[in-house]
Amino acid sequence: MTTDLKPVPELTELNRPYFRAAAEGRLCIQRCRPCGHRWFPPSSRCPACLSTDVEWADVSGRGTLWSWILMHQRYFAGFADEIPYPIGFVQLEEGPFLVAGLVGVDVEDLVCDLPVRVVFEESRDGIVLAKFTPAGSVAATS
Repeated sequence: MTTDLKPVPELTELNRPYFRAAAEGRLCIQRCRPCGHRWFPPSSRCPACLSTDVEWADVSGRGTLWSWILMHQRYFAGFADEIPYPIGFVQLEEGPFLVAGLVGVDVEDLVCDLPVRVVFEESRDGIVLAKFTPAGSVAATS
C-alpha cells in the first residue's frame, strides 16, 4: 500500500454482509431474532441478550447527527486535500449509532440533531462506504 492512498476496510466473515449491502445501495445492520435488538458494529452475539441467533436487516438510512469532530490530523496522505473533514456520530432512526464521514455539508452548518441520510461512496478496490449527508441534500457524495 502506498502512502498516497486512503485505507480501506478489511473484509471479514463478520462484516462482509454489511459491505455487500452497501455495494447494493442498502444500509444493513445486525438484528437479534429473539429480542429484536439492533446494533453496529457487527458482533457474533447480541449485546443485549447474548443470543447467537442474529441476522442482517435493512434499515432506513435516516438518522440524526448526534455529534461530530473535524479531522485536522493527516494520518494518510490520501486525505491531505480534504483536511479538515467532518466525521459524524449518527444515531439511526432504528436506534444504533454509526461513525461515518459527513459529505455534502459545510462545516459551519453542522448542528446537533441535524437530520441526515445515508449515501454510498465507492472507494478504491471497489469497497462501498456508507457516509451521511443532510436529509434535504441532493448531493450524493463529495
